[in-house]
Amino acid sequence: MNTAEHTEATPRSLPRAPLREHVANSVRRYLGDLNGSDAADLYQIALRELEIPLFLEVLEHCDGNQSRAAIMLGIHRATLRKKLREYGIA
Repeated sequence: MNTAEHTEATPRSLPRAPLREHVANSVRRYLGDLNGSDAADLYQIALRELEIPLFLEVLEHCDGNQSRAAIMLGIHRATLRKKLREYGIA
Protein backbone atom coordinates (compact mmCIF):
# COMPACT_ATOMS: atom_id res chain seq x y z
CA MET A 1 0.00 0.00 0.00
CA ASN A 2 1.30 3.42 -0.93
CA THR A 3 1.95 5.53 2.19
CA ALA A 4 0.53 8.68 0.57
CA GLU A 5 -2.68 6.82 -0.24
CA HIS A 6 -2.90 5.42 3.27
CA THR A 7 -2.56 8.79 4.99
CA GLU A 8 -4.99 10.71 2.77
CA ALA A 9 -8.09 11.62 4.71
CA THR A 10 -11.37 10.45 3.28
CA PRO A 11 -14.54 12.50 3.80
CA ARG A 12 -15.74 9.96 6.38
CA SER A 13 -12.54 10.15 8.39
CA LEU A 14 -12.44 13.94 8.65
CA PRO A 15 -13.66 15.39 11.95
CA ARG A 16 -17.10 16.94 11.62
CA ALA A 17 -18.32 20.08 13.29
CA PRO A 18 -21.24 19.40 15.62
CA LEU A 19 -24.65 20.23 14.16
CA ARG A 20 -25.05 23.01 16.73
CA GLU A 21 -22.12 24.86 15.14
CA HIS A 22 -23.84 24.79 11.76
CA VAL A 23 -27.07 25.98 13.38
CA ALA A 24 -25.23 28.76 15.23
CA ASN A 25 -23.59 29.92 12.00
CA SER A 26 -26.95 29.96 10.22
CA VAL A 27 -28.64 31.88 13.04
CA ARG A 28 -25.75 34.35 13.15
CA ARG A 29 -26.01 34.87 9.38
CA TYR A 30 -29.81 35.26 9.57
CA LEU A 31 -29.53 37.86 12.34
CA GLY A 32 -26.86 39.68 10.36
CA ASP A 33 -29.14 39.70 7.32
CA LEU A 34 -31.80 41.46 9.41
CA ASN A 35 -29.46 44.46 9.35
CA GLY A 36 -30.55 45.74 12.74
CA SER A 37 -34.25 45.00 12.32
CA ASP A 38 -36.06 42.98 14.95
CA ALA A 39 -37.47 39.54 14.23
CA ALA A 40 -40.72 38.30 15.71
CA ASP A 41 -41.32 34.63 16.50
CA LEU A 42 -37.70 33.69 15.88
CA TYR A 43 -38.10 30.51 17.89
CA GLN A 44 -40.98 29.29 15.69
CA ILE A 45 -39.13 30.34 12.53
CA ALA A 46 -36.02 28.43 13.63
CA LEU A 47 -37.99 25.30 14.52
CA ARG A 48 -39.77 25.33 11.16
CA GLU A 49 -36.55 25.91 9.26
CA LEU A 50 -34.90 23.01 11.07
CA GLU A 51 -37.79 20.57 11.14
CA ILE A 52 -38.77 20.72 7.48
CA PRO A 53 -35.39 19.67 6.03
CA LEU A 54 -34.83 17.28 8.96
CA PHE A 55 -38.09 15.46 8.27
CA LEU A 56 -37.54 15.44 4.50
CA GLU A 57 -34.00 14.06 4.77
CA VAL A 58 -34.90 11.40 7.34
CA LEU A 59 -37.93 10.33 5.29
CA GLU A 60 -35.73 10.07 2.21
CA HIS A 61 -33.20 8.04 4.20
CA CYS A 62 -36.03 5.73 5.31
CA ASP A 63 -37.43 5.42 1.76
CA GLY A 64 -40.60 7.26 2.79
CA ASN A 65 -41.42 4.87 5.63
CA GLN A 66 -42.93 7.13 8.29
CA SER A 67 -42.75 4.51 11.04
CA ARG A 68 -39.00 4.05 10.54
CA ALA A 69 -38.49 7.81 10.23
CA ALA A 70 -40.37 8.45 13.48
CA ILE A 71 -38.23 5.89 15.29
CA MET A 72 -35.08 7.43 13.88
CA LEU A 73 -36.27 10.91 14.95
CA GLY A 74 -37.28 9.64 18.40
CA ILE A 75 -40.87 10.84 18.06
CA HIS A 76 -44.21 9.08 17.77
CA ARG A 77 -45.43 8.36 14.24
CA ALA A 78 -48.62 10.36 14.91
CA THR A 79 -46.49 13.37 15.85
CA LEU A 80 -44.49 13.05 12.65
CA ARG A 81 -47.67 12.77 10.57
CA LYS A 82 -49.14 15.84 12.31
CA LYS A 83 -45.99 17.88 11.66
CA LEU A 84 -45.87 16.78 8.02
CA ARG A 85 -49.48 17.94 7.58
CA GLU A 86 -48.74 21.26 9.32
CA TYR A 87 -45.84 21.90 6.97
CA GLY A 88 -47.74 20.73 3.89
CA ILE A 89 -45.33 17.86 3.32
CA ALA A 90 -47.77 14.94 3.78
